[in-house]
Amino acid sequence: MEEAAEPPGSPESNLQQCKHDGNEEKEKSSSTYSNPVYKEISFANGCVNRMSKGDLRAKLTELHLDTRGAKDILRKRLKNYYKKQKLTQVFQDGSSADTYYDYICVIDFEATCEEGNPPDYIHEIIEFPIVLVNTRTLEMEDTFQQYVKPEIKSQLSDFCIKLTGITQDLVDSADSFPQVLQNVVDWMRKKELGIKHKYAILTDGSWDMSRFLNMQCRISRLKYPRFAKKWINIRKCFGNCYKVPRTQTRLTMMLEQLGMRYDGRPHSGLDDSRNIARIAVRMLQDGCELRVNERMHAGELMNVASSAPRSEEH
Repeated sequence: MEEAAEPPGSPESNLQQCKHDGNEEKEKSSSTYSNPVYKEISFANGCVNRMSKGDLRAKLTELHLDTRGAKDILRKRLKNYYKKQKLTQVFQDGSSADTYYDYICVIDFEATCEEGNPPDYIHEIIEFPIVLVNTRTLEMEDTFQQYVKPEIKSQLSDFCIKLTGITQDLVDSADSFPQVLQNVVDWMRKKELGIKHKYAILTDGSWDMSRFLNMQCRISRLKYPRFAKKWINIRKCFGNCYKVPRTQTRLTMMLEQLGMRYDGRPHSGLDDSRNIARIAVRMLQDGCELRVNERMHAGELMNVASSAPRSEEH
């Protein structure tokens, strides 16, 4: 059985515990950062890297932190805790999470579908949900949800009804997409998103914006909305933060990696959005950066290296 490394405590004890076996971290930190606090962080990381999953959970329990998740995620959580503690001591920055944006709008559309859709199948949005996450309080502050009446195929398939739980009556009594989109813009203005508050759209993958919304705007003969031209693809952020292969970043897999279970009805747009928001909140708590990483340009999906927060009107 591998001997567990003693978890780091105070900055002084970290130096004593890790100096004898932290040469690699020390050399890296000294060449990258001049402030001694980064050496302490590097030493602490070395100690955390040598802890077993049981040791990680024990230390997280002692610190009153979440103990759910795979070993790599627990390791990331503990490292981030020590990093924030040390940086707070030096720079007196008490923020508990990444507040690059004031708000994050989580969107996960539901669209018309049939069993075994052909590649050229025309999807029409039938549910437009938004979950508003406050990045400072890490609370789901509000939600928006409206169903949409499809234009091309007004009759939902039995497969679509069973998959999404959206009934024919719901879409028959719903507004058309142009009106729903206007309601979304009005709701965002009411929340002062892009006016008073910096925000970003966040999705589970690329399809919501690059395929579903893009296709729907063409169907409805609308200009692609300005607020949706850039977004955070949480799958990319999750993989980068936790070093998880992209094949393991589906919604249910991300929840499983974090030791969480799906809450609600799968393929309900609002419930999916809430669960994606739960992942985003946990990532912020674990010190992950959520940044715009994809955009639409001339009708095509493109990657974004980095992006400033939104402050423009819709």
